[in-house]
Amino acid sequence: MRSYVLIPGLWAGAWIWQRIERQLRAAGHRTLAVTLSGLSFSDADEKNITLADHVDDALSLLIEEGLNDVILVAHDYGGIVAGSVVDRAPERVAHTVYVEAFVAHDGKSMLDAFPDSLRAEEMRLIDDNDGRLPPPPVAAIAAGQDLSLRDARWLRRHCVGHPGRSISDPAILTRPPATHSATYVICEKDHFEGSIGDDISRLRDEPGWTFRTLPTGRWPMLSSPAELSELLLEVDRSVGVPSAGTAAFD
Repeated sequence: MRSYVLIPGLWAGAWIWQRIERQLRAAGHRTLAVTLSGLSFSDADEKNITLADHVDDALSLLIEEGLNDVILVAHDYGGIVAGSVVDRAPERVAHTVYVEAFVAHDGKSMLDAFPDSLRAEEMRLIDDNDGRLPPPPVAAIAAGQDLSLRDARWLRRHCVGHPGRSISDPAILTRPPATHSATYVICEKDHFEGSIGDDISRLRDEPGWTFRTLPTGRWPMLSSPAELSELLLEVDRSVGVPSAGTAAFD
């Protein structure tokens, strides 16, 4: 059975994938969820952690576990990390699933996807919080996102300040994302009302990319774990039989 490697987004750690891991494991798959550097309560200094550190976190896991032909699943900021990992070690990844995630582009950071005014506001928040981007309050997490109040409170309680450098550092890639095999998952009730950036929309025309939609908010691993898990299992079936190299997505 194929392994799934799960990369969290802003403010989150491996814990955010618990419900997804249970369902994928019940279907017989191995799962490994990553907590990136600086995203643990035990991490004392987060402000100097870079995007490169996070890419090394995920890539080191693949190497140390001897993993090839995995399905790499990334949420939110984790998409920048995942795209960088695939660029550096394409032989280890059969397919990438971007769950409401940013897509890595050479020379561009996550914040470069934001309008100038929002990017400036995020940088101000980072400067005001000792190099960390603070998680939003419960009300902002829950607003229109298909989350129960209980889940929103649980999520906020576990979130930690995100290392600011990692979201302002530009990705360094040797190939464009169009060359990768990937699925992009749009969550209809997210903060952007189902819209996606032009850079992502253009990937609809690429033969290696497939787009799927879930009728939920930006935290589908909490609000719709059964639906997201089934989608991930469908991806595995579509990718084909695991091999020692990279599989294609039809």
